[in-house]
Amino acid sequence: MSTTLAIVSIITALAIGAISPGPSFVLVARTAAAAGRREALATALGLGCGAFAFAVMALLGLHAVFVAVPWAYTALKLGGGIYLLYLAYRIWRSARQPLPSLALASRSQDAGAQHVYPRVYLRAYLRGLATQLSNPKTAVVFASVFAALMPEHPALAFYLIVPIAAFAIDAGWYTIVSYVLSATAPRAVYLRYKANFDRLAGGIMGLLGLKLISMVRE
Repeated sequence: MSTTLAIVSIITALAIGAISPGPSFVLVARTAAAAGRREALATALGLGCGAFAFAVMALLGLHAVFVAVPWAYTALKLGGGIYLLYLAYRIWRSARQPLPSLALASRSQDAGAQHVYPRVYLRAYLRGLATQLSNPKTAVVFASVFAALMPEHPALAFYLIVPIAAFAIDAGWYTIVSYVLSATAPRAVYLRYKANFDRLAGGIMGLLGLKLISMVRE
């Protein structure tokens, strides 16, 4: 397989994987509706950096590691499940809590905020990064896609383009999600039914976490 064809094939496979629903989508969707566009974009950036890291690890032989050290994949499933349960608990617990800063965030996101809260955005970024890196499904997708489609003798361009493309795919997709779900109408619906939406998001996260933990013995 030529380097160009390999790059196109891998990018296509990663794009399909990125847009499939999962914990990352739930996280960005709720962040966009609850906290606003800026915080959701920081989360999207974290998810993109996580995809970049997985691409680098896949280039270094992530698939071979999972085959040679099965407990590494087991540990990833267990750790990812626990982390998703933690997120589920945090979301569920905040279901009935008001969002006093939401009006200010809504006013400032389009007009341009004069006060920046770097710690808030850093937490959102780290939350996105941790969610991506703790997702064994993402790890397996990257490892499998690279093992199947990586050319036998990749050109230097392959090593440079693929990780950047992986970042652009995830960060770009979740940037779109951030803009769409932080718009006025979706946020108004979220505010009206906040408790229900938070419980739904927390429930989905919790079920995904339990599913991962149940797969530990597989």
